[in-house]
Amino acid sequence: MARVSTKENKNIYHRTREALQLSREAASELLESIPPERIEKIENERSLPHPDEVLTMAEKYKQPSLCNYYCANQCPIGQQYVPEIKIKDLSQIILEMLASLNSMNKRKERLIEITADGVISDDELEDFIYIQEELERISITVETLQLWSERMLATGAIDARQYQAAKEGAKGR
Repeated sequence: MARVSTKENKNIYHRTREALQLSREAASELLESIPPERIEKIENERSLPHPDEVLTMAEKYKQPSLCNYYCANQCPIGQQYVPEIKIKDLSQIILEMLASLNSMNKRKERLIEITADGVISDDELEDFIYIQEELERISITVETLQLWSERMLATGAIDARQYQAAKEGAKGR
C-alpha cells in the first residue's frame, strides 16, 4: 500500500491517485507513459499536466472527471468556455434537468416573442438574458449526465458493450 502524504492542500491528481492507494511508482506503471518524477511535479503543482497526460490519468484511474477539471481550470481555452461539472447522483441530475426543462417550457413563448423580429430590444433584454441563463443550466445538466455516464462506463457499473449496442440501436431509429 502506498504511503499517504501529509500535505494539506492536495490537488485533484494527488487525491485521485491516493484514493486508488497507488504510490507514484505504481501509478507510473499503470499510466505507462508518465514517469514518477513527472507525477510528483504535477501533484505538487510545479508543472501543469499536458492534455494527453490528463487523458491517460482519466482513463487509467477510471476518473473521466479529471478531463473536465483540467479543461475548466487549467486549459486557457477551456477556462473561457468550459464550466466545471460537479459529480452528482443520477437522481439529482435528473431532477435538476426536469426543473430546468419545466422552467424553459414556461419561457418558450416569451423567447418566441423576443426573437420573432430578429431584434432584441431594450425592454426584452432582461428576459432574454434570463432565458439564456436557463439554457446554460440545461447545458450544464446535460454535461453532468454525460460525465456521470462516462464514470459508470469507466468503473464497469454500466456494461460498455451493451451501452454501445443500445447507442447504435438508437441511431437507427
